[in-house]
Amino acid sequence: MGEFELIRQYFAAAACARAGGDVVLGIGDDCALLDVPAGEQLAVSTDTLVAGVHFPESCDAYLLGQRALAVSTSDLAGMGATPIGFTLALTIPSANPVWLAEFARGLDSMAAGCNMRLIGGDTTRGPLSMTVTVFGRVPVGMPLRRSGAQPGDLLCVGGALGDAAGALPFVLGERESDNAEAAALLRRYWSPQPQLALGQALRGKATAALDISDGLLADCAHIAAASSVSLIIEQARVPLSASLLACVGPEQALQCALSGGDDYLLAFTLPPAHLPDLLADGWPVQVIGRVAEGLGVQLLDAAGGVVNTARVGFNHFND
Repeated sequence: MGEFELIRQYFAAAACARAGGDVVLGIGDDCALLDVPAGEQLAVSTDTLVAGVHFPESCDAYLLGQRALAVSTSDLAGMGATPIGFTLALTIPSANPVWLAEFARGLDSMAAGCNMRLIGGDTTRGPLSMTVTVFGRVPVGMPLRRSGAQPGDLLCVGGALGDAAGALPFVLGERESDNAEAAALLRRYWSPQPQLALGQALRGKATAALDISDGLLADCAHIAAASSVSLIIEQARVPLSASLLACVGPEQALQCALSGGDDYLLAFTLPPAHLPDLLADGWPVQVIGRVAEGLGVQLLDAAGGVVNTARVGFNHFND
Protein backbone atom coordinates (compact mmCIF):
# COMPACT_ATOMS: atom_id res chain seq x y z
CA MET A 1 0.00 0.00 0.00
CA GLY A 2 1.39 3.39 -1.01
CA GLU A 3 1.47 6.51 1.16
CA PHE A 4 -1.36 8.30 -0.61
CA GLU A 5 -3.60 5.25 -0.69
CA LEU A 6 -2.95 4.80 3.03
CA ILE A 7 -3.95 8.41 3.72
CA ARG A 8 -7.08 8.16 1.57
CA GLN A 9 -8.25 4.87 3.05
CA TYR A 10 -7.61 5.39 6.74
CA PHE A 11 -7.53 9.13 7.37
CA ALA A 12 -8.99 11.26 4.56
CA ALA A 13 -12.16 9.17 4.64
CA ALA A 14 -12.68 9.64 8.40
CA ALA A 15 -15.54 11.79 9.65
CA CYS A 16 -13.08 14.13 11.36
CA ALA A 17 -11.42 14.92 8.00
CA ARG A 18 -14.45 16.69 6.54
CA ALA A 19 -14.16 20.44 6.02
CA GLY A 20 -16.56 22.69 7.90
CA GLY A 21 -16.73 25.28 10.62
CA ASP A 22 -13.43 27.15 10.74
CA VAL A 23 -11.85 24.68 8.27
CA VAL A 24 -12.36 26.06 4.76
CA LEU A 25 -10.13 23.48 3.07
CA GLY A 26 -8.90 20.27 4.66
CA ILE A 27 -7.01 17.23 3.33
CA GLY A 28 -6.26 17.12 -0.39
CA ASP A 29 -4.21 20.20 -1.25
CA ASP A 30 -0.70 21.34 -0.36
CA CYS A 31 -2.05 23.27 2.64
CA ALA A 32 -5.23 23.44 4.68
CA LEU A 33 -7.08 26.74 4.92
CA LEU A 34 -8.44 27.99 8.23
CA ASP A 35 -10.87 30.87 8.67
CA VAL A 36 -10.23 32.61 11.99
CA PRO A 37 -12.99 35.14 12.87
CA ALA A 38 -12.11 38.80 13.22
CA GLY A 39 -10.98 39.69 16.72
CA GLU A 40 -9.58 36.22 17.42
CA GLN A 41 -6.06 34.77 17.40
CA LEU A 42 -4.78 31.40 16.28
CA ALA A 43 -3.47 29.11 19.04
CA VAL A 44 -1.03 26.38 17.90
CA SER A 45 0.71 23.58 19.78
CA THR A 46 2.72 20.48 18.79
CA ASP A 47 3.38 17.22 20.65
CA THR A 48 5.39 14.16 19.63
CA LEU A 49 4.69 10.70 21.05
CA VAL A 50 7.38 8.02 20.64
CA ALA A 51 6.96 4.28 21.19
CA GLY A 52 8.89 3.11 24.23
CA VAL A 53 8.99 6.64 25.66
CA HIS A 54 5.39 7.89 25.77
CA PHE A 55 3.59 4.56 25.33
CA PRO A 56 4.52 0.85 25.30
CA GLU A 57 5.86 -0.60 22.04
CA SER A 58 2.90 -2.97 21.98
CA CYS A 59 -0.41 -1.34 22.89
CA ASP A 60 -3.98 -1.11 21.67
CA ALA A 61 -4.03 1.00 18.49
CA TYR A 62 -7.53 2.36 19.15
CA LEU A 63 -6.55 3.63 22.60
CA LEU A 64 -3.30 5.03 21.23
CA GLY A 65 -5.23 7.01 18.60
CA GLN A 66 -7.42 8.50 21.32
CA ARG A 67 -4.49 9.38 23.56
CA ALA A 68 -2.36 10.88 20.79
CA LEU A 69 -4.97 13.51 20.00
CA ALA A 70 -6.14 14.11 23.57
CA VAL A 71 -2.74 15.00 25.01
CA SER A 72 -2.18 17.60 22.29
CA THR A 73 -5.68 19.05 22.44
CA SER A 74 -5.23 19.55 26.18
CA ASP A 75 -2.77 22.35 25.37
CA LEU A 76 -5.64 24.26 23.74
CA ALA A 77 -7.65 23.85 26.93
CA GLY A 78 -4.73 25.33 28.88
CA MET A 79 -4.94 28.48 26.73
CA GLY A 80 -8.74 28.74 26.91
CA ALA A 81 -8.91 28.16 23.15
CA THR A 82 -11.80 26.86 21.06
CA PRO A 83 -10.54 23.88 19.00
CA ILE A 84 -10.42 24.02 15.21
CA GLY A 85 -8.38 21.14 13.83
CA PHE A 86 -5.14 19.17 13.83
CA THR A 87 -2.46 17.68 11.62
CA LEU A 88 -0.94 14.23 12.08
CA ALA A 89 2.60 13.21 11.09
CA LEU A 90 2.61 9.43 11.53
CA THR A 91 5.70 7.21 11.32
CA ILE A 92 4.97 3.47 11.23
CA PRO A 93 7.19 0.39 10.76
CA SER A 94 4.74 -1.13 8.25
CA ALA A 95 1.31 -0.49 6.78
CA ASN A 96 -0.60 -3.00 8.90
CA PRO A 97 -4.27 -2.64 7.83
CA VAL A 98 -5.73 -3.83 11.14
CA TRP A 99 -3.51 -1.49 13.19
CA LEU A 100 -4.19 1.47 10.92
CA ALA A 101 -7.94 0.96 10.98
CA GLU A 102 -8.02 0.82 14.78
CA PHE A 103 -5.67 3.78 15.22
CA ALA A 104 -7.75 5.88 12.82
CA ARG A 105 -10.94 4.84 14.62
CA GLY A 106 -9.55 5.94 18.00
CA LEU A 107 -8.32 9.22 16.51
CA ASP A 108 -11.73 9.88 14.95
CA SER A 109 -13.51 9.10 18.22
CA MET A 110 -11.44 11.61 20.22
CA ALA A 111 -11.74 14.19 17.42
CA ALA A 112 -15.53 13.96 17.59
CA GLY A 113 -15.50 14.43 21.36
CA CYS A 114 -13.21 17.47 21.09
CA ASN A 115 -14.87 18.94 17.97
CA MET A 116 -11.56 18.73 16.10
CA ARG A 117 -11.02 18.19 12.36
CA LEU A 118 -8.09 16.41 10.73
CA ILE A 119 -6.74 18.93 8.21
CA GLY A 120 -3.49 17.35 6.97
CA GLY A 121 -0.20 15.74 7.88
CA ASP A 122 2.28 13.19 6.62
CA THR A 123 3.04 9.48 6.76
CA THR A 124 6.41 7.76 6.56
CA ARG A 125 8.06 4.45 7.41
CA GLY A 126 10.24 4.05 10.47
CA PRO A 127 10.05 3.43 14.25
CA LEU A 128 6.55 4.09 15.54
CA SER A 129 5.96 7.71 16.50
CA MET A 130 3.41 10.44 15.85
CA THR A 131 3.46 14.21 15.92
CA VAL A 132 0.16 16.02 16.36
CA THR A 133 -0.15 19.76 15.80
CA VAL A 134 -3.39 21.31 17.07
CA PHE A 135 -5.01 24.59 16.07
CA GLY A 136 -7.53 26.62 18.04
CA ARG A 137 -8.79 30.17 18.30
CA VAL A 138 -9.20 32.54 21.20
CA PRO A 139 -10.47 36.14 21.42
CA VAL A 140 -7.73 38.76 21.33
CA GLY A 141 -6.66 39.64 24.85
CA MET A 142 -8.37 36.56 26.37
CA PRO A 143 -5.91 33.66 26.12
CA LEU A 144 -4.92 32.02 29.39
CA ARG A 145 -1.19 32.31 29.91
CA ARG A 146 1.32 31.24 32.53
CA SER A 147 2.52 34.72 33.36
CA GLY A 148 -0.34 36.49 35.14
CA ALA A 149 -0.57 34.93 38.61
CA GLN A 150 -0.78 37.50 41.44
CA PRO A 151 -0.16 37.20 45.19
CA GLY A 152 -3.52 36.62 46.86
CA ASP A 153 -4.87 34.44 44.03
CA LEU A 154 -6.09 30.94 44.77
CA LEU A 155 -4.25 27.97 43.24
CA CYS A 156 -6.75 25.54 41.73
CA VAL A 157 -6.93 22.34 39.68
CA GLY A 158 -9.69 20.88 37.55
CA GLY A 159 -10.18 17.55 39.33
CA ALA A 160 -8.54 14.57 41.01
CA LEU A 161 -4.87 14.09 40.14
CA GLY A 162 -2.56 11.11 39.80
CA ASP A 163 -4.85 8.56 38.14
CA ALA A 164 -2.79 8.24 34.95
CA ALA A 165 0.44 7.81 36.90
CA GLY A 166 -1.30 5.23 39.05
CA ALA A 167 -2.26 3.37 35.88
CA LEU A 168 1.34 2.91 34.70
CA PRO A 169 1.94 -0.49 36.39
CA PHE A 170 -1.18 -1.78 34.61
CA VAL A 171 -0.19 -0.17 31.29
CA LEU A 172 3.26 -1.79 31.48
CA GLY A 173 1.87 -5.19 32.50
CA GLU A 174 3.51 -5.10 35.92
CA ARG A 175 0.15 -5.61 37.66
CA GLU A 176 -3.08 -7.30 36.65
CA SER A 177 -5.90 -4.87 35.81
CA ASP A 178 -8.74 -7.13 36.88
CA ASN A 179 -10.94 -4.79 38.91
CA ALA A 180 -13.07 -1.69 38.47
CA GLU A 181 -10.56 0.59 40.20
CA ALA A 182 -7.75 -0.38 37.83
CA ALA A 183 -10.08 0.02 34.85
CA ALA A 184 -10.91 3.56 35.98
CA LEU A 185 -7.22 4.48 36.15
CA LEU A 186 -6.59 2.98 32.72
CA ARG A 187 -9.37 5.09 31.23
CA ARG A 188 -7.69 8.20 32.61
CA TYR A 189 -4.39 7.14 31.03
CA TRP A 190 -5.60 6.08 27.59
CA SER A 191 -8.55 8.43 27.14
CA PRO A 192 -7.82 11.71 28.95
CA GLN A 193 -10.56 14.28 28.38
CA PRO A 194 -9.14 17.74 27.60
CA GLN A 195 -10.86 20.37 29.76
CA LEU A 196 -11.74 22.59 26.82
CA ALA A 197 -15.01 23.91 28.24
CA LEU A 198 -13.41 24.71 31.60
CA GLY A 199 -10.58 26.55 29.87
CA GLN A 200 -13.06 28.68 27.96
CA ALA A 201 -15.03 29.35 31.16
CA LEU A 202 -11.84 30.64 32.79
CA ARG A 203 -11.30 33.36 30.18
CA GLY A 204 -11.30 36.72 31.92
CA LYS A 205 -11.23 35.02 35.34
CA ALA A 206 -8.07 32.94 35.75
CA THR A 207 -4.88 34.98 35.95
CA ALA A 208 -2.63 32.09 34.82
CA ALA A 209 -3.22 28.53 33.61
CA LEU A 210 -1.73 25.46 31.95
CA ASP A 211 -2.54 21.79 31.53
CA ILE A 212 -0.80 19.33 33.85
CA SER A 213 1.34 16.97 31.78
CA ASP A 214 4.62 16.56 33.65
CA GLY A 215 3.27 16.52 37.22
CA LEU A 216 1.63 19.08 39.50
CA LEU A 217 4.84 20.29 41.13
CA ALA A 218 6.77 20.62 37.88
CA ASP A 219 3.97 22.37 36.02
CA CYS A 220 3.18 24.73 38.89
CA ALA A 221 6.86 25.68 38.78
CA HIS A 222 6.28 26.91 35.21
CA ILE A 223 3.53 29.27 36.39
CA ALA A 224 5.67 30.43 39.33
CA ALA A 225 8.63 31.19 37.06
CA ALA A 226 6.60 32.91 34.34
CA SER A 227 4.68 35.01 36.89
CA SER A 228 7.62 35.68 39.27
CA VAL A 229 5.61 34.47 42.25
CA SER A 230 5.56 31.63 44.76
CA LEU A 231 2.87 28.94 44.58
CA ILE A 232 1.95 27.39 47.92
CA ILE A 233 0.42 23.90 47.66
CA GLU A 234 -1.33 22.43 50.69
CA GLN A 235 -0.67 18.71 50.56
CA ALA A 236 -3.89 17.79 52.35
CA ARG A 237 -6.01 19.61 49.74
CA VAL A 238 -4.60 17.82 46.68
CA PRO A 239 -7.61 15.85 45.32
CA LEU A 240 -7.19 12.08 44.97
CA SER A 241 -9.70 9.67 43.44
CA ALA A 242 -11.13 6.71 45.32
CA SER A 243 -9.84 4.43 42.53
CA LEU A 244 -6.27 5.66 42.93
CA LEU A 245 -6.39 5.32 46.71
CA ALA A 246 -7.77 1.79 46.42
CA CYS A 247 -5.06 0.71 43.96
CA VAL A 248 -1.91 2.20 45.48
CA GLY A 249 -2.72 3.51 48.97
CA PRO A 250 -2.60 7.08 50.34
CA GLU A 251 1.18 7.68 50.33
CA GLN A 252 1.81 6.47 46.79
CA ALA A 253 -1.39 8.14 45.56
CA LEU A 254 -0.10 11.50 46.76
CA GLN A 255 3.22 10.97 44.98
CA CYS A 256 1.37 10.10 41.77
CA ALA A 257 -0.63 13.32 42.07
CA LEU A 258 2.36 15.52 42.84
CA SER A 259 4.90 14.25 40.34
CA GLY A 260 3.44 11.45 38.22
CA GLY A 261 2.27 13.50 35.25
CA ASP A 262 -0.10 12.65 32.39
CA ASP A 263 -3.15 14.10 34.17
CA TYR A 264 -4.10 16.56 31.38
CA LEU A 265 -6.28 18.54 33.76
CA LEU A 266 -5.97 22.28 34.21
CA ALA A 267 -4.00 24.02 36.95
CA PHE A 268 -4.79 27.72 37.30
CA THR A 269 -4.64 30.74 39.57
CA LEU A 270 -7.85 32.57 40.36
CA PRO A 271 -8.83 35.73 42.24
CA PRO A 272 -11.02 34.56 45.17
CA ALA A 273 -13.98 36.68 43.98
CA HIS A 274 -14.47 34.40 40.94
CA LEU A 275 -14.62 31.12 42.86
CA PRO A 276 -18.29 31.21 44.02
CA ASP A 277 -19.68 31.75 40.52
CA LEU A 278 -17.55 28.99 39.01
CA LEU A 279 -18.65 26.54 41.70
CA ALA A 280 -22.29 27.62 41.35
CA ASP A 281 -22.06 26.89 37.61
CA GLY A 282 -20.84 23.36 38.35
CA TRP A 283 -17.23 23.64 37.19
CA PRO A 284 -14.88 21.08 38.85
CA VAL A 285 -12.69 23.63 40.60
CA GLN A 286 -10.59 22.30 43.47
CA VAL A 287 -8.62 24.83 45.56
CA ILE A 288 -5.25 23.37 46.56
CA GLY A 289 -3.32 26.43 47.71
CA ARG A 290 -2.52 30.05 47.02
CA VAL A 291 -0.18 32.48 45.30
CA ALA A 292 2.30 34.43 47.46
CA GLU A 293 5.24 36.77 47.14
CA GLY A 294 8.53 35.07 46.34
CA LEU A 295 9.65 32.50 43.77
CA GLY A 296 9.14 28.80 43.21
CA VAL A 297 6.77 26.17 44.59
CA GLN A 298 6.35 25.17 48.23
CA LEU A 299 4.52 22.06 49.41
CA LEU A 300 3.11 22.27 52.94
CA ASP A 301 2.09 19.41 55.22
CA ALA A 302 -0.99 19.45 57.46
CA ALA A 303 0.90 21.35 60.16
CA GLY A 304 2.06 24.03 57.73
CA GLY A 305 5.64 22.76 57.51
CA VAL A 306 7.53 22.71 54.23
CA VAL A 307 7.81 19.25 52.66
CA ASN A 308 11.05 18.42 50.84
CA THR A 309 10.31 16.90 47.44
CA ALA A 310 13.07 14.84 45.84
CA ARG A 311 11.21 14.30 42.57
CA VAL A 312 9.02 17.01 41.06
CA GLY A 313 8.03 15.61 37.66
CA PHE A 314 8.99 14.06 34.34
CA ASN A 315 11.89 15.38 32.28
CA HIS A 316 12.84 13.73 28.97
CA PHE A 317 16.55 14.31 29.41
CA ASN A 318 16.86 13.47 33.12
CA ASP A 319 14.47 10.52 33.44
